[in-house]
Amino acid sequence: MASSVQFDLVSPERRLASFPATEVQIPGADGDMTAMEGHAATITSLRPGVLKVVGAEGTKAYVVTGGFAEISATGVSVLAEQAVPLDELTPAALDALVADACEAAAVNSDKDAADKAVADLYAMRAQAGI
Repeated sequence: MASSVQFDLVSPERRLASFPATEVQIPGADGDMTAMEGHAATITSLRPGVLKVVGAEGTKAYVVTGGFAEISATGVSVLAEQAVPLDELTPAALDALVADACEAAAVNSDKDAADKAVADLYAMRAQAGI
């Protein structure tokens, strides 16, 4: 069996996942990254996107709207602002996420960052095929 890291995904509402994974693909604010066993200790902020986790039961995907990932040689912990398993995401739920982001962008003093967050959500929608 391939080496693994402990993966944990938590949102303010609930713990969504906790299991061993061989790799975790993270939508980082500075670019996508893949964490595997032995990764250098890193903390990164997340951009809206699809987080993919490869484990013994195959690949699981989660839509995240932002947050942070803490990576170590033996684990990946993700604290997401909002997270939904991709297979549970409906078009209406995704529309609500985009509407929330647009609303937040309208009152955000950092217009560039707000516009990028909205653009990331639209890109995530295309990636998710919804």
